[in-house]
Amino acid sequence: MAKYSSKINKIRSFALILIFVGFIVMYGGIYFRSHPLIMTIFMILGLLCIIASTIVYFWIGMLSTRAVQVKCPKCGKPTKMLGRVDMCMHCREPLTLDPSLEGKEFDESYNKKKTT
Repeated sequence: MAKYSSKINKIRSFALILIFVGFIVMYGGIYFRSHPLIMTIFMILGLLCIIASTIVYFWIGMLSTRAVQVKCPKCGKPTKMLGRVDMCMHCREPLTLDPSLEGKEFDESYNKKKTT
């Protein structure tokens, strides 16, 4: 079985990774103190990663405001759903609001628009 997680949590994890990458790149610039141009490039690249993370966090914040909030049938906690299928943020229970998908094996491809 593949490892799935909630779409909102995936995007938040990506934004957090961008922050750490930005800091690591900036710290890498410290090793080039004797070459100001190279150090400046590393610092700017790190700053760009952190700015990108801020944009991603803002985007997922806006996206989660339009997400459908449902109560998970397994753990009973409220969770947000994006798309036709998603996972519970707490217990990773597959969730769907589409009656035609109930009882089917969970597959993230159900969220993709069909091009027919």
